Amino acid sequence: MKLKIGPGAYVTAAFIGPGTVTTCTLAGANFGFVLVWALVFATLSTILLQDMAARLGAGAQRGLGEALMQSLPSGPVRIIIAALVFIAIAIGNAAYEAGNLVGGAFGAESMLGPDRLARHWYVLAIAVTALPALIFGRYKSLERLLIGLVLIMGLAFFGTALLTRPNLLAMLNGLIPRIPEGGTLTAIALIGTTVVPYNLFLHAAAARRRWTPDQVADARADTIVSIGLGGLVSLLILATAASALFSSQLEVTNAADMARSLEPVAGPWARYLLGLGLLAAGLTSAITAPLAAGYAVSEILPGLNSTARRRATKLTSITILGIGALVGTLGIKPILLILTAQAANGLLLPLMAAFLLYVMNKQNLVGKHANSNLANLMGASVVMITFGLGLRGILRTLGLWP
Repeated sequence: MKLKIGPGAYVTAAFIGPGTVTTCTLAGANFGFVLVWALVFATLSTILLQDMAARLGAGAQRGLGEALMQSLPSGPVRIIIAALVFIAIAIGNAAYEAGNLVGGAFGAESMLGPDRLARHWYVLAIAVTALPALIFGRYKSLERLLIGLVLIMGLAFFGTALLTRPNLLAMLNGLIPRIPEGGTLTAIALIGTTVVPYNLFLHAAAARRRWTPDQVADARADTIVSIGLGGLVSLLILATAASALFSSQLEVTNAADMARSLEPVAGPWARYLLGLGLLAAGLTSAITAPLAAGYAVSEILPGLNSTARRRATKLTSITILGIGALVGTLGIKPILLILTAQAANGLLLPLMAAFLLYVMNKQNLVGKHANSNLANLMGASVVMITFGLGLRGILRTLGLWP
């Protein structure tokens, strides 16, 4: 079977955003290689859940939102679930989009210098760059664009890691599960920034457009390779921070700080490579977050034909990019939106993971592509863990978790 990279690249482009780059940076800078195991676990969990989403899209030719609405009884339950999806995916991604754009701006500043342009101009430039992809981009053109950006990210972070020469033995020792003092929240964050609910909607919708039911094996290979590459990129970021910053005890609060701190440690090229990787991460997330929201919203709206659904997807995507650009350029802090979205995401992730397990066991829907017993066992474990993460997110939003 010839490997075909496709919708998996969407997911990789989505979860390797500024939030993941920052979390991996802080994990490496503050705890060295000790939390490598958490990143590996997050990657494997993501592969498991996204494989189910890909098989739903390819095998059953349904998006996750569509399958969800068709499976729920009409009435209050359907309305509540649809509202939860809307809050978590549409409103949440609108709030987070500003972070994607600002994160990309940090990367541009790292390469060009903060004094060249005010940050809001970088934010606006990234938004304008992303806009044509959402307006005019068809599936294949978007796929090629995102694959290219993922490769740029991978090469940039690989080059940065080479310059810092990470200790491979220490990295292997990090595969032993343990949590250092003060590292609990960082370990949770590494999992939480990798396993995210909107990527399940994005992957199922993209797989439906890319694959046919007899190409489910291609969809699975694409998922494993693409998300495995994303996990490797995350590991390279953590390794760079651990090698350059942990041993020297340099203090950083985000990836932009690491980019500036790398130059005296690893040479002038390190700053430019890390800045390029961060810029690419911001741009990919600036495209995929609105796209995922567009797919989710268009699928939960009732009674849309294919033409109306495409229009709803584009309109939602463009609206979310516009809100993100406005928030990013004006420096507004949408705290209420973000807190609401975090609480909704905390509920949505375990619900969607459990629903995927349910759907992927319905022979009349997915046929021979249904879950095996092993996949069900592993999936149930991930559901329990994501439930814990979701509960933690809700408690933090309510101020009941430190």
